[in-house]
Amino acid sequence: MSLDWIYFAISWILLAWHGAWDAIGVPDTAVIGTNWAWILAIVFLVVTVRVILFPVFVKQIKSQRAMQALQPQVKALQEKHKGDRETLQKEMMELYRKEKANPLMGCLPMFLQIPVFLGLFHVLRRLDPAKQSKTLYGWTVDQFESASAAKIFTAPIAGKFGSTADELARLGANGTTVKIIAGILVLVMMGTTYLTSRQMILKTGWAEDPQQRMIQKLMLYGIPLSLLISGAIFPIGVIIYWVTNNLFTLGQQQWVLRKFPPMVTANNTTTAPRSPVQPAKTGGLLGRRAKPAPQAPAKPVAPKVAGPKPGAKPVNPKKSRPAKRQG
Repeated sequence: MSLDWIYFAISWILLAWHGAWDAIGVPDTAVIGTNWAWILAIVFLVVTVRVILFPVFVKQIKSQRAMQALQPQVKALQEKHKGDRETLQKEMMELYRKEKANPLMGCLPMFLQIPVFLGLFHVLRRLDPAKQSKTLYGWTVDQFESASAAKIFTAPIAGKFGSTADELARLGANGTTVKIIAGILVLVMMGTTYLTSRQMILKTGWAEDPQQRMIQKLMLYGIPLSLLISGAIFPIGVIIYWVTNNLFTLGQQQWVLRKFPPMVTANNTTTAPRSPVQPAKTGGLLGRRAKPAPQAPAKPVAPKVAGPKPGAKPVNPKKSRPAKRQG
């Protein structure tokens, strides 16, 4: 199956945004060693994709809420079928089907962005000034030459950490500069990828389901570590896309998690224990404290009269009155 339609779509969005920034006066020539019109075109490629995928992102959050609500039932099934993994998996799949919850929904937005990532990767790899054909997926020769010369802090956006000396020569780039800029961006890419997963797990807690927990660990640790190696083959423009996408995700998740706060359950590890003298907080996001219930005024208590000492003769109060005088 040809992926040309993806390459044409990515190219069209990049050219549209580049044209928009160029029209409003963003310089296309290098300023501080950076062609800002092309950098902003990549940044707003992310914005375009994320706006299109926003409904999917909201569905992801709702699916995670549904999975969180099912945690007590999942835990009960784990206790019931302890040692019988096959039956446990069948029962959990039946539970998810019945409650219309999808454990893989949490990864869907990332999977839907893979074609965009691959499309941008392919387009930037084609930005080689030595190529004979410079009409790249509908680009004009001028647009091709402008994009292939685009840089960020003097490092070409088509260059990568693992570029060969021949590739760097064709791009007119300094190998040390490219490695420094690409290396810094790869570290930022790893850090922001870790933070996006950590932000979600801190809000929703670790899953009780082993399959879900494994996916969480893969997202939190596995993917960022894999970028340390794979980042060497990514063009700098692709890394800019990834970092921008992560920053956009952090902001979007923060907004959605405020609008749809995580459920508080008995098994929610993100809920901190309260002090016995501290009233429970209510009011959702604002965290307003509940007003204490009004207390009835205390009734006056009559003073206690001390009883006679042990062995003492009881005193008759009537006898203690003075005798009336006889007229």
